[in-house]
Amino acid sequence: MGGSLRRLLKWLFVGWLVSVGVSVVAALLAGGRQVSTADPASDEIELSGIFRSFEFVSSSTAFRGGTMVCWYGGGTLDLREATLDPAGARLTVRAIYGGAQVLVPEEWRVTTMIRGFAGGAGDGRDPIEQGADAPHLTIEGVAIFGGIGITD
Repeated sequence: MGGSLRRLLKWLFVGWLVSVGVSVVAALLAGGRQVSTADPASDEIELSGIFRSFEFVSSSTAFRGGTMVCWYGGGTLDLREATLDPAGARLTVRAIYGGAQVLVPEEWRVTTMIRGFAGGAGDGRDPIEQGADAPHLTIEGVAIFGGIGITD
């Protein structure tokens, strides 16, 4: 029994090392194709921090969402100066061996649908009662050996 468990753990460790190596090579190759929206007034964004970091402050008057990729890097998206689209907004975040921070006004309702593996996400804001008509932001995505934080 002990030998079987040791072999299983050895193969799991080797598999993990191979996946890390493949991930590093893929991130390095993707690093040259990074896309970041440069206009703070954009209603939709694409931000990436692949082996680097970024800070982006949105001043959109009808923010609808977009994507954030933090791959062996990290980034901060500050939405405190933005106004959400009346229909709400959807932000997709991928944090793989990296971290993402989303700053929102305290009166916004935020729904998170984030899957985590050896990582995760959390809303670090103090709980307050937001009305049914409060601006609504949905954050979906994945955190693998990384984290996604929502703060105000």
